Amino acid sequence: MVGQAEDSIAGDRPGLGEIADVFARYGNFTLGGGSATTATIHGQIVARRHWVDDQKFSLCFALGRLTPGTNVLAFCTGIGWLLRGLPGALVALLAASMPCTLIVIVVTALFREWQDNTIVQAAIHGAVAAAVAITAKTSWTIAGPIYKRRERWRVIIIGAAAFGLYVGLGVPAISVLLLAAFIGALLPVAAP
Repeated sequence: MVGQAEDSIAGDRPGLGEIADVFARYGNFTLGGGSATTATIHGQIVARRHWVDDQKFSLCFALGRLTPGTNVLAFCTGIGWLLRGLPGALVALLAASMPCTLIVIVVTALFREWQDNTIVQAAIHGAVAAAVAITAKTSWTIAGPIYKRRERWRVIIIGAAAFGLYVGLGVPAISVLLLAAFIGALLPVAAP
């Protein structure tokens, strides 16, 4: 818990109620999956509220991707931990997971009734196309600050290699992430 006040750019740590509010609203009611949720939370806690900076946000994002299970929940838990330690982590996790769990139960029950409806199927196909675009935007949201700090070549080389390994060669995602982290640690960082 030491040093948590420094984790907030403004110096003021948000209250647990504020953390619950942000993660309940944006962790549950952002459509498009984990990528859209991550981009929306970035806008709220980095750009709007200044609770964490891009570097800490990216760290939680990367660590969340390395954990097994639902990565966005690991990410939310990490941000909660940075903001308020264990209580913040628990509040962020519960706020980001409980409401959407209930929503999934209801949507699943409705889908069973509507799965043969052509309008519902067309809507799902449209949503899939939008989710791809949202994922691309989220990728830029995470990589953009690094790309702009004279580290373009690192982002391009590691990103292209990771894409090639994962898509072209079928290397498991966790192996690609660990390898990219290892290589990223070895490559020199450009001076600011």
